Amino acid sequence: MDNAIWKSKLKNRTDLVLKMAKYNLKIIFAGRFVWFVLASLVFYLLLSINLVFNTPAFNSSHVYYILFVPGILLIFYPTVFGIQNDADSRILEILFGIPDYRYKIWLIRLFMIFLLTWAILYVFCWIGYFALIPYPVFDMSFQLMFPVFFLGCLSFLVSTMVKNGNGTAVVMIIIGVALLFMGEVLDRTQWNIFHNPYDIPNRMNEMVWAQISQKNRIFLSIGSIVFLLGGLTNLQRREKFLK
Repeated sequence: MDNAIWKSKLKNRTDLVLKMAKYNLKIIFAGRFVWFVLASLVFYLLLSINLVFNTPAFNSSHVYYILFVPGILLIFYPTVFGIQNDADSRILEILFGIPDYRYKIWLIRLFMIFLLTWAILYVFCWIGYFALIPYPVFDMSFQLMFPVFFLGCLSFLVSTMVKNGNGTAVVMIIIGVALLFMGEVLDRTQWNIFHNPYDIPNRMNEMVWAQISQKNRIFLSIGSIVFLLGGLTNLQRREKFLK
């Protein structure tokens, strides 16, 4: 009898979790999830074809760069337009009506966003493994998630400040262009947001480059956590979201 009750409770909780996940994914991607996955796949395939025909001696560092673009595309929409989607569907009023619930729901959403992005990138990595060149698939997908996580958390923070999807998109594009220019200056340092751990510069010791890569990942992780906490803190300002 106890076993039957336990199974019933487990089934009910599982169904509840699945329903919450489905509901939050629907809000996060606002019905556009499939299109963004398809767009990221098309970009990946086009970049892969361009790599094969225009770079005879390509390696894993080139694959990292072409995988980075789909990762940014996948993370861009749900983090940039998340707050606006809540406002358009009148979910913000409900979230702010329940103490601290908005923090929990957005932490769950962000976790789902990053986990799903990682899963899709992992599949793309396997495609590249078979279609391009062999490389460590898990490590490639793991390394890609550091800058993706950083930019995703930054987008979330900016969205809580701008509170408008289109405005946030413009700000993030400007920030992205600025970071690209800074990346040229900070190319061989730990502060480069677009640091590629597989692109070892000429005449640089591999151990030194590995240390730089490790420090870069620590920098991106700390920055991501700061941006995430900043975004959650901004959600305290109820009156600025419910004007």
